[in-house]
Amino acid sequence: MMAKKLAAVRKRSRSRNWLAYLCEALVTSGAMPTWEAATYLTENLFGEKPNPHLLTPATPHELTRQFLHRLYQPIAEAASRDIPLPPTATVHLFTDISLTGNSAVLVVLFRGYAKPKQLVLFDAAKAWDLVFPDAESFNTWAEERYRLLISALRKATATIDEDLLTAI
Repeated sequence: MMAKKLAAVRKRSRSRNWLAYLCEALVTSGAMPTWEAATYLTENLFGEKPNPHLLTPATPHELTRQFLHRLYQPIAEAASRDIPLPPTATVHLFTDISLTGNSAVLVVLFRGYAKPKQLVLFDAAKAWDLVFPDAESFNTWAEERYRLLISALRKATATIDEDLLTAI
């Protein structure tokens, strides 16, 4: 009986606490102090749809851009740290903001100077609808994006290795 429980626990995929991870990323980047980061994430990620904090300000475009970057950038950074990239490669996040429809979030792998770029994630998101009922549902959403990035970066790094082998 105990062996079955242990096997079931081992099979469950590990998921980090993305809410805490995002909060820490906001603090360590210098974007905001701890108390402000926790308040910002709580106010913007939980509650009723649509998110009133993004729809009513004088500069909704800029606040939406900041919000999407603050959500996706730490996830992209975590994925790029977990997949070994060549020293010349970097991962960049781009957004195309729409206040009436889906905004585009693009994560692009830059392989190096004068090397081809590769789109590794394209996510369409209505920023004001990125509101979750609880931390667990947010963690599930963030873990999905992380896994998509990990998978895409693995495929992209495999082609980088092939390019290096054919260049020799």
